Amino acid sequence: MEWTGRCQCGKRRYECSEPPSYVGYCHCDMCKKATGGPFALLVRFEPDTVRWLGPEPHIYRSSPIAERGFCPDCGTPLFLCYDDDQRLRLTIGSLDHPEQAKPSSHYGVESRLPWIDCSQGLPEEETQESF
Repeated sequence: MEWTGRCQCGKRRYECSEPPSYVGYCHCDMCKKATGGPFALLVRFEPDTVRWLGPEPHIYRSSPIAERGFCPDCGTPLFLCYDDDQRLRLTIGSLDHPEQAKPSSHYGVESRLPWIDCSQGLPEEETQESF
């Protein structure tokens, strides 16, 4: 199975040599703001399994504990990376074949919007980070 992706304009492309170690929803307020959606759906890859093909994304520090990558040309949010583990949590929408990734849990459920009813029955966890 091939794990590749790109931003909307195609200038920031990546390929992953291994399958993801986790796929899940994040309902925290930071992810909502970063993606412009009601939640983020993130696909976690080990850092040494992701290779950028061409220019790398620009990075901004979104909190004291994490950075986010995005395309400076089209604005596509591409990943979240916590300082303590360096794993890339790529946005599922940037995958060329997002249908390959099946979510397994919900995170940040204390911030979930009350009308969200996707993937009911998956394990749920409240946000652990505070700063």
